[in-house]
Amino acid sequence: MKFYIALPNPESARGDNPALSFSANGHDTFAEQLQHALANRRYIEEWLAGMDEDEADQVDPALMAIDTKAKVSGKQRGLGIMLVADTALNGTAFKHRMRLLAGSHWQLVDVK
Repeated sequence: MKFYIALPNPESARGDNPALSFSANGHDTFAEQLQHALANRRYIEEWLAGMDEDEADQVDPALMAIDTKAKVSGKQRGLGIMLVADTALNGTAFKHRMRLLAGSHWQLVDVK
């Protein structure tokens, strides 16, 4: 699937946990950080490490999925940024990852 994401105000695209959040300023770095979050087991391990054991045991396994072949590109669009993520992750896992990265400061524009 390809997910088309708009970050209308990239400076606000930050999640609640700085260790899991975007820290990027440019479109290339936003793309790199999203690709890391989709493809790297370490990102999921950091997320789980922030929970107590009982909470971590109850996490839906679908949210822990990774896609080592995920590819993300980014482009500057005016003051905003457009990201295109090509991934095998399902919509639920992808949106969860985006909430960790950007909080509520992103828009799902299209899915193909």
